Amino acid sequence: MHDFFFRRIFCAGALALCAVNAFAAELQSTKFEQEVLDDTALEQALSQSPAWLALLHINRGATMHSRGESYVDDPKFFLSADGQTDRLSELQATIRLLRPDGAIERCRFPARYRFLASELGWQGAEPFAHCADYLQWRNSIPSGRAVLVFPASYLNSPSSMFGHTLLRLDSSDAPDTVWQSWAVNFGAVTTEKDNSLLYVYRGLAGGYPGRFVIVPYVTKVQEYSHLENRDIWEYSLDLTDVERARMIDHLWELQEINFDYYFFDENCSFRLLELLDVARPGSGLIEGFRFAEVPVNTVRTLYDQSMVSERIYRPSKAVLLQADIDALTTQEQRLVKALLDDPAVASGDAFMAFSPQRRHLMARTAYKTLRLRERKHVRNEKVASTGFALLRVMSANAYEEEVEVAPPSPPESGHGTQMIGGGGGQLESSDFGELYYRFTYHDLIDNNRGFLKGAQIEGLDFRFRSTESDTLKLESADIIHIRSLAPRNRFIKPISWYVHGGLERAMAGDRKRLVRFVQGGAGASWRLGLMQPFALATVRLENNSVYSPLAEGGGGANIGALWYLEHAQINTSVEGLYFGNDEYRHRWKVDVNLPINRQNGIRFGWQRDGWRGDAENSVSVAWRHYFD
Repeated sequence: MHDFFFRRIFCAGALALCAVNAFAAELQSTKFEQEVLDDTALEQALSQSPAWLALLHINRGATMHSRGESYVDDPKFFLSADGQTDRLSELQATIRLLRPDGAIERCRFPARYRFLASELGWQGAEPFAHCADYLQWRNSIPSGRAVLVFPASYLNSPSSMFGHTLLRLDSSDAPDTVWQSWAVNFGAVTTEKDNSLLYVYRGLAGGYPGRFVIVPYVTKVQEYSHLENRDIWEYSLDLTDVERARMIDHLWELQEINFDYYFFDENCSFRLLELLDVARPGSGLIEGFRFAEVPVNTVRTLYDQSMVSERIYRPSKAVLLQADIDALTTQEQRLVKALLDDPAVASGDAFMAFSPQRRHLMARTAYKTLRLRERKHVRNEKVASTGFALLRVMSANAYEEEVEVAPPSPPESGHGTQMIGGGGGQLESSDFGELYYRFTYHDLIDNNRGFLKGAQIEGLDFRFRSTESDTLKLESADIIHIRSLAPRNRFIKPISWYVHGGLERAMAGDRKRLVRFVQGGAGASWRLGLMQPFALATVRLENNSVYSPLAEGGGGANIGALWYLEHAQINTSVEGLYFGNDEYRHRWKVDVNLPINRQNGIRFGWQRDGWRGDAENSVSVAWRHYFD
């Protein structure tokens, strides 16, 4: 009886134990599956996080190329075979290879590691202790302050109106440490064999790789300020220590890594916005589609996101020289010119009649002029001797304070890069209406706030006209229209020039026709108070349906004057062209621009077009709206 009873107890216990084990096993399996589900959900979430998208440079619809994929075009950047197109796959491969015991790959991707360590709770007191190369590089890069540097345009190159941006890394806020700073620059990787036409074509078509490089800042200062005479604007960025450190770590990850490079959108400025998006993920810096990323719009974007804490203007050598010239009287300017020809003039009675301070200013102006003239030339004995003699004159006379240069309007204060407009007018006794669209950027009498006077660059500028007797038709289409009217003075004598190409309606045969043309010229410009006169020799090559050759050539002149008044800009000019087939044309015009505000203006115009045997007059008024 007892045996039977104990046997029943034993069986019941065994069955209970089996049930408990089965339940425990099922519970363990469910927990494992839940952990797997939790890990997968976490990875999915991390792969969509702004920080991870920024670290991979994912195109979230900002530009036309590679939408939804990484902008990086280099397999060395990815740890997964399909990492460029699959952000989750790249995340999983990164977790696998950078986990706390993944020592080798961790040295390649410090920014990725710090992101994952923070999100996944990885512990490690010295995670990069074994990364000697990374630590040496990281200790050499200053991280006290980040500054966006914008070299502004200069008159010898109107295309520089588009500007350029680079990032400067300072060791601290102290101004005397700038010369120890480093510059972060993104640019196309070109070769010496690339000519200008190939450079333009490949830049537009994405034929060049682009890379980030870090170089001493002094080399960039010399390139932009000394050699190209560009003013420099500096925008201190309001980044925390953690944000700057994250950005610098990511720069290590981008060494020798190729991106596609496109002039219009994926250029130096856009890549810097991507880099700053790594510093501050989710900042909105690269949200919204842009057909083109003009550097000045990059500055505006940083202001929109409240990332600029300070702005500093650094005038170019040419601007500082002009300030000295403007401070001289006519007689003093003549003596400066004489000093340049013969420094011995400094011992003459005419020079010594002035105070020591004025003598110092004259010698300094002569020295600055010499340096500016010879900046691109090979050093020679005569120039070196003249420069040394002028320095001795400066040293021998009491110091004259540098002439203070008032900062001009900053680039970001200018009008938008695109323009639309509408207007109307009268051609002889017939009324007409017009519509306008310009893709980019600025003409001679647009509101010049934030722009150089005498500089113009227009691209894809369309004008449509309808009359009482005709429907809306294309009146003109400027593919490119660039003008550089750089004023000359006693010391610096730049060449003014222009190039213009596209389509326009012009008298050919018995009526106006849409003709194709390329036109250009060179000459000189001056500044006389508020007026800037100019005179240019002109050549033109034209194709139309009347002239028998494929293209007819002509030549002539274009003379006129600009006025930049406080509340108006005026352009007056007359142009005459004589063609090889004995046809000729002339055009007189007056255009007046009245800015209403930064983004709007009213344009008035009078024009007289003449040709052999006839002429016509027109007047017009138009509203112009600018936008980015």
